[in-house]
Amino acid sequence: MTAQDRINAYWTGRAPSYDAYVQRPERFAADQRAWSEVWSRALPRGPLDVLDVGTGTGQAAMVLAGLGHRVTGIDLSEGMLERARRHAAEMANGPVIRRGDAVDPDFPPASFDAVTSRYVMWTLRDPDVAVANWVRLLRPGGTVAVVDSTWFPKGLDNASENFADFYDDQVQAVLPLATASFIDATAAVLERAGLTDVTVTPLTTIYELDRRFGVAPNHEHQMQFVVTGRI
Repeated sequence: MTAQDRINAYWTGRAPSYDAYVQRPERFAADQRAWSEVWSRALPRGPLDVLDVGTGTGQAAMVLAGLGHRVTGIDLSEGMLERARRHAAEMANGPVIRRGDAVDPDFPPASFDAVTSRYVMWTLRDPDVAVANWVRLLRPGGTVAVVDSTWFPKGLDNASENFADFYDDQVQAVLPLATASFIDATAAVLERAGLTDVTVTPLTTIYELDRRFGVAPNHEHQMQFVVTGRI
């Protein structure tokens, strides 16, 4: 298995529990409101053509579609794609969900007004290549907006469950942001891709929701950020 195969296999196995966490009824409405605000502030007024890379179960893609954008979500994990397609089918004007590589999306140049991701940068093989490819897909004035945090500054071995079985030495060797200590490392990737007005914004509303409802098992309560840049 390649490193990417191992990443895909892990997230396919995680898809049911991950989706159940995202869909928790006691938090779902509050999350929808909070994430709608996050993406509304991060992107220009639409409707826009948006590519959501590493879409997972489609959480961000669904919120973006709910804001009126025309959204395509791509992922390589078949388990995640199955969940995302199910959610998209339940929504009028929902996102189009298809198999695709976040590092090398297979679309013509200038296909989108924005490229987004949520919790993807840390697990990208070669993020510099990925973001350079995203820039190629943008139209003039386009935006890249990514949400992430510094999840494993002390090393991925701190994770539990079967995470380390998949995110082994082979995988860790190709993920330069996985153990970043500061979100500035993610901002630097956008800057190296030639994006301008790169901005890092802490997501205090999400932090407060995590404080109120708790975080996912084996996760810590910590600040998340949205990092944006424009061409």
